Amino acid sequence: MKILALESSAVSASVALTEDEKLVAQSFQNCGLTHSRTLLPMVENLLANCGVSLADVDAIAVAHGPGSFTGVRIGVATVKGLALGADKPCIGVSTLEAMAWGARALGGDLCCVMDARAGQVYNALFTVKDGRVRRLCDDRAIKLTELAEEIGEAPYFLVGDGADLCYNTIKENCTGLRLAPAELRFATGFGVAAAALPLFREGKACSPQELDAFYLRRPQAERERMARLAQTK
Repeated sequence: MKILALESSAVSASVALTEDEKLVAQSFQNCGLTHSRTLLPMVENLLANCGVSLADVDAIAVAHGPGSFTGVRIGVATVKGLALGADKPCIGVSTLEAMAWGARALGGDLCCVMDARAGQVYNALFTVKDGRVRRLCDDRAIKLTELAEEIGEAPYFLVGDGADLCYNTIKENCTGLRLAPAELRFATGFGVAAAALPLFREGKACSPQELDAFYLRRPQAERERMARLAQTK
């Protein structure tokens, strides 16, 4: 079973090709270039270098949020276009869960975080047992002070592009926190594929038309518009 997986919802961009649990190839960039510029060429180059076409792929997976509103839209739109053209099913996975799957070699408990601005992080907690990731809470936008109160001194590895922010802000109150190694900290295409595989086996793939973004919060422009409308009432 071959899965092509894309990640563009965070600061890095990544594409991976897997066959069952095996990583066949992966491309990763964290150089500040826009995902609209890098993502599709990464897909094309990776498939060409592997001698694989979209016709050979069983499903296309994507991190559909939470994360950067623009990055999520780019990833979801790219997968929709690829899947429609190749007549392939899609799998949307949580960016936070994909991070956990990508870092599961650490074992134990994982605290996945992304900077959500305004003193909040996108967060979910996971535990790893026998190489499998189990979710401990739903994806959420939470204040760092509230997260610190919840996890207390429990031992957690911090994973995600919000890990440094989280560690530096709450480490004094959360002495069990440890930063995941840099090579396991960022979201990757392989993490997306690993999170997508059990969903595909459970029959939870969807059509390109059904694939949608999962933002958790409304985009800032929409929040500002709603605030202006509320003031005029």
